[in-house]
Amino acid sequence: MRILLVEDEERLARFLVRGLREEGHQLDHCTHGKDARARIEALGYDVIVLDWMLPDDDGIAILEHLRREGIRTPVLMLTARGETREKVLGLRTGADDYLTKPFEFEELLARLQALHRRSEGAAIEHVLGDVVLDAKKRALRHGRTEVSLTAREHALLSELFAHAGEVRTRAQLLGDVWGHAFEGDPNILDVYMGYVRAKLAKITEADATARVPSIKAVRGVGFRLSLEDEGR
Repeated sequence: MRILLVEDEERLARFLVRGLREEGHQLDHCTHGKDARARIEALGYDVIVLDWMLPDDDGIAILEHLRREGIRTPVLMLTARGETREKVLGLRTGADDYLTKPFEFEELLARLQALHRRSEGAAIEHVLGDVVLDAKKRALRHGRTEVSLTAREHALLSELFAHAGEVRTRAQLLGDVWGHAFEGDPNILDVYMGYVRAKLAKITEADATARVPSIKAVRGVGFRLSLEDEGR
């Protein structure tokens, strides 16, 4: 696995870095939230180990930011907070698992492996017509044409491809892609629909004969992804 460890406790971080690398995993380590956000947005990780309390930030704020940005990398939170309400807060914010300090290294390793298996078990490709939505590359593909996507664009297209032919309501898409606690301008959905339509159009520009799905607005309801000949 490629793992990002976000932990400022020096002794614990040193122990985890050594242990995980000895297990054969690629590991990056940082101690501050600002650095963590930049690394996560720039690089692809299989799992993130995130401490609750950091010198410049807290894990919950970082987690909220990642989920708002459509980054769905599995996150295991580390914390000295063992109360049930704290665990519930972390999980409801978007954490995939939770480990209270102190803990055994073997348990951490087992939990990370379980998170990785679970994420690998999810569909890494969606295919509709002649277009592939590739989760590993975070791109649209057709033949030799590859169109890269931002994390948010990929999250939005993942929802549409997974429910191809169905009408997804605005509320469903906002909740699934921006989070159910999203309180921003709901028109952001229309902005991103414009972005992903433009990305799909690049496939058509590269090959006018390709069967490329299109996104139709359903007035007063939401959006539907389908092939032109299936959408009639």
